[in-house]
Amino acid sequence: MLVEGTAVEKNKDYVIDILSMGYEGEGVGKVNNFTVFVQGALLGETVKVKIVKLSKNYAHGKLLEVVKSSKHRIDPVCSIYKRCGGCQMQHMDYEGQLEFKTNRVKEVITRIGKLENVVIHSAIGMKEPYRYRNKVQLPIGKVKDEVTIGFYAPRSHDIIGMDTCHIQDETADKVVQLTKEWITKFKIEPYNEEENKGTLRHIMIRRGFKTSEVMVVIVTREEALPYSEKFVELMLKNIDGLKSVIQNINSKKTNVILGSRNKVLWGQDKITDYIGKFKFNISPLSFFQVNPVQTEILYSKALEYAGLTGEETVFDAYCGTGTISLFLSQKAKKVYGVEIVPEAIEDAQKNAKENLVENVEFLVGESEKVIPELIKEGVKAEVVVVDPPRKGCERSLLEAFSRMKPERIVYVSCDPATLARDLGILNELGYKTLEIQPVDMFPQTAHIENVALIVRNI
Repeated sequence: MLVEGTAVEKNKDYVIDILSMGYEGEGVGKVNNFTVFVQGALLGETVKVKIVKLSKNYAHGKLLEVVKSSKHRIDPVCSIYKRCGGCQMQHMDYEGQLEFKTNRVKEVITRIGKLENVVIHSAIGMKEPYRYRNKVQLPIGKVKDEVTIGFYAPRSHDIIGMDTCHIQDETADKVVQLTKEWITKFKIEPYNEEENKGTLRHIMIRRGFKTSEVMVVIVTREEALPYSEKFVELMLKNIDGLKSVIQNINSKKTNVILGSRNKVLWGQDKITDYIGKFKFNISPLSFFQVNPVQTEILYSKALEYAGLTGEETVFDAYCGTGTISLFLSQKAKKVYGVEIVPEAIEDAQKNAKENLVENVEFLVGESEKVIPELIKEGVKAEVVVVDPPRKGCERSLLEAFSRMKPERIVYVSCDPATLARDLGILNELGYKTLEIQPVDMFPQTAHIENVALIVRNI
């Protein structure tokens, strides 16, 4: 089928050169100057593809054969890599991944932010870019009458069964296997999403990397959990460091994984872990960075960029559970953390108390509203730190900062494109971006975190 105005046909094979990489790690080539995206292809390769999706402006090709390989191409370590969708880049060596991520940041800062002369450092990677995640949530279901625990395939709720996941902690693999044995032995019914029937919905495993404490959470549709004592017994016998076995009840027909109610089946209602010297309590519903090793590097860089001497007041916008605020408190006179989620602020206050930090104050509300109010009340910050969600900052917040005239703004970002947009706005408002440090929080995926240093352009 040929779409009018296109140069390629659906279901037809083409041999193309990969000229660049897309933001999700896919290769990008051309057929008669028509753009074709190819998942699994790498920059510099020549590949044979079948056109599987066609629109007026671009096409998607399925990789059939690598005619000429990149020097960065390797065999994925995972047997379900192509079907699972959790990783996008296992076919590229780690050196290549870091190079791709650094170049992506450089490209968007120039193209979207329209900024020049910004020092963009090479992405900081991990010594061991596998087994770095301290948390995993896995759906439980049946596939061809077999109990299956794994990951959803991309853009679907088809469960791809998993025996081992190379980016998760190894404890999770063991818990998954034990859970399958327990379900099979006692004939407990997994959840059927279409019919909204069955008992077991998800299994979640969290592990403190510095404390080695393990939490296992079984998510159920109903209050009753048959043979729960056998589940606890099995975990106690086989999982080192087990501190908490919890049942989470989620009776709603929803894509949200966890419900609001928890029942402790054994042990404590939380585990603990550290980022740097700070201790954090982690409950089933708590937010905690999934890669604490790289988080410490990211936050340490943010603290370095803040350039604090002990005399400054700092605003921490989108502070979450207060992790960055606590890092900043080490060298600031006073830190104000602002977050819209009340439960996160409650956790932030508990975290400050747990760590005996007294020079932080946490406020509930939208940063875009709370911080301008603080400014009106005469609270002036010499340094501002922002760590917004993927959509970035509202322009109104950036304008409020510019009116306050802080000497420095430190911007922590999980999305290079919205970071570039916001840095462009700050440039218009009289602020200059000096440098950006990418930090690879999620090896084997296309994601990259960044921390940027911005100063007032006097």
